[in-house]
Amino acid sequence: QVQLTESGGGLVQSGDSLRLSCAVSGRTLSDYYMAWFRQYPGKEREFLAGIGWKYGRTHYTDSVRGRFTISRDNAQNTVYLQLNSLSPEDTAVYYCAADEYGLAYRSEEYDYWGQGTQVTVSS
Repeated sequence: QVQLTESGGGLVQSGDSLRLSCAVSGRTLSDYYMAWFRQYPGKEREFLAGIGWKYGRTHYTDSVRGRFTISRDNAQNTVYLQLNSLSPEDTAVYYCAADEYGLAYRSEEYDYWGQGTQVTVSS
């Protein structure tokens, strides 16, 4: 059974940075395409960034490209999301997800999810 555990969320001020972590247990991280999503209250989860398992190729949604950076450490079985220049519009619950088949933008295509970590940005 694969388990994903996010950490690193919190309350920050506008313009600050955070680094979110997603620890993978139960399987090897290199078996999966890994992604980060976020969810606003009452909204569907939206794809933010993803990273492939073989070459580490990254993909970003336009709204976060240049501000957020995804990376992975296969040896530590951990995926990271660096969040820079945060604004109140980034306040949401952030989730990591794993997909056995590769890049996918829809949350329904992911096989495993973490419990989420809250990011709150004050103005």
